[in-house]
Amino acid sequence: MLKHVVSQNWLFEHGNAENIVIADCRFALGNPASGRDAYAADHIPGAVYFDLEEDLSAPKSEHGGRHPLPDWNALARKLGSAGIGSDTTVIAYDDQGGAMASRFWWLLQFLGHKQVYVLDGTYAHWKEAGYPVTDEPPIVHEAVFVPEPQESMLVSMEDVKNRLGQPGTVILDSRESRRYLGLEEAIDPVAGHIPGARNDFWKNSLNEWGNWRSGDDQKRRFADLQTADEIIVYCGSGVTACPNVMALQEAGFSNVKLYAGSWSDWVSYKDNPVATGEE
Repeated sequence: MLKHVVSQNWLFEHGNAENIVIADCRFALGNPASGRDAYAADHIPGAVYFDLEEDLSAPKSEHGGRHPLPDWNALARKLGSAGIGSDTTVIAYDDQGGAMASRFWWLLQFLGHKQVYVLDGTYAHWKEAGYPVTDEPPIVHEAVFVPEPQESMLVSMEDVKNRLGQPGTVILDSRESRRYLGLEEAIDPVAGHIPGARNDFWKNSLNEWGNWRSGDDQKRRFADLQTADEIIVYCGSGVTACPNVMALQEAGFSNVKLYAGSWSDWVSYKDNPVATGEE
């Protein structure tokens, strides 16, 4: 039984309940309009759309990475206008293996909203299984969302820099191994990784069918970590780190923090050290 994931059948049976809001988070890097266009074509009945760059990120600047965290009050207004209040249960989905939905999940968790879950499997899986879809806009009953930021879930670039080499802190890079090793880098201006970081690609959170691995599987995946460790997770821009944050929580780790700016923020500071190859 997973703490942060619901099955597609559960959503089919419960999705019409008054206290449930479904969040469509589809988005493709490199084609920003594709998610919104896909939502307009069809979506899970009742779903509201959240755009990674327009809703779940702030505009880019010199530092902060490619997807800086949004202004919390602005996001709270968007959540309220989508019908999400303090008592709302929220289910997020995407078509990207849970990467975008996990970003939405993390943001709500950070803002103190615990009744938020990620749908197991993608929207494509939902359609293939014959569950209903629609192109009709949802009927939304606006609510008031009061943000209560949980600052302990987040670390800054300076926090990471101060922890390099510190016992009891593990830095986890969630990108593909070739980017971690510095063998290729098609997105950010510098290749490599934060010195001392270990690598565990975020898609290792999923099984061969694209479903979330069980909590026991995640425990085995992170068996060499200590539950007392502070685990700092990053990726390229703070998005695909979120599935690993969720997987670590499913494995029973509680001291898990996101470096939201991630690699794209780290290399925006020219003096920051960079490592390549295996650690």
